Amino acid sequence: MKLDSIIPQLGLRSLLLALALSAAPAFAQDPAPPAPEVVDTTSLLDLYHQGGWTMHILLVFSVGTVAVAAYCFLNVSGKKMAPKSMVDALTHSMQKKDVGAAYQYCLANPCSITRVLSSALLKVNFDRDQANKVSMEEAAGEALDAEETRYTMWVNYLNVFATISPMIGLFGTVSGMITAFNQLKLGQSEPADLAGGIGEAMLTTAGGLIVGIPAMFFFFFFRNKLMGITADIQRHVSFLIGVLSGEVKLSGGEGE
Repeated sequence: MKLDSIIPQLGLRSLLLALALSAAPAFAQDPAPPAPEVVDTTSLLDLYHQGGWTMHILLVFSVGTVAVAAYCFLNVSGKKMAPKSMVDALTHSMQKKDVGAAYQYCLANPCSITRVLSSALLKVNFDRDQANKVSMEEAAGEALDAEETRYTMWVNYLNVFATISPMIGLFGTVSGMITAFNQLKLGQSEPADLAGGIGEAMLTTAGGLIVGIPAMFFFFFFRNKLMGITADIQRHVSFLIGVLSGEVKLSGGEGE
């Protein structure tokens, strides 16, 4: 091959290569920038306001649930209502037939078991059979019913909160859905237009359950606990009356 024929071919190839290299950046595409990360900045206070006016009622119920549960934790207790030290002290007085000392002890140490026993001690009559045991048991039973009613009233407040809170939440749900349907009726069918009503509906439902479920749990917990403590008080008082009446004989002092 002649040199004069090779040079034009080399020049043409060089020209084509230069054109390809210059056009390459035009065809190359930069990678798409990453989508910005969406950060949810909605606070609990924002959710509270989105739930509408029914959230105010649920807030009051939640505070009431916490307050009543705290009261029951402090007062519905075997150590509070029937301390073992008091049972032992009263057993000693009953064994000695010292009704006056036992009654004064009950007045000086007011609690459920002493209030029940003091009612029974007012019926003591050593001139009658077994120191008037039947009348003492009747008086103790009436006093025990009064004590149980005193604490049951507080426990039942938890049942009220547990029952009404989901209903308030359901009412808020209906209110929110009505708001959403009104937006549809006006021809505003975009998601942003319906978000307010649907958000209110969902938030009030959740709020009612958040308040109602713990309230229901605490109601059953304290109701069963109160029933157990009441049964223990009845057993202790029946034993003390039995010691005083002579029906129960103790050897070596105190204790059942």
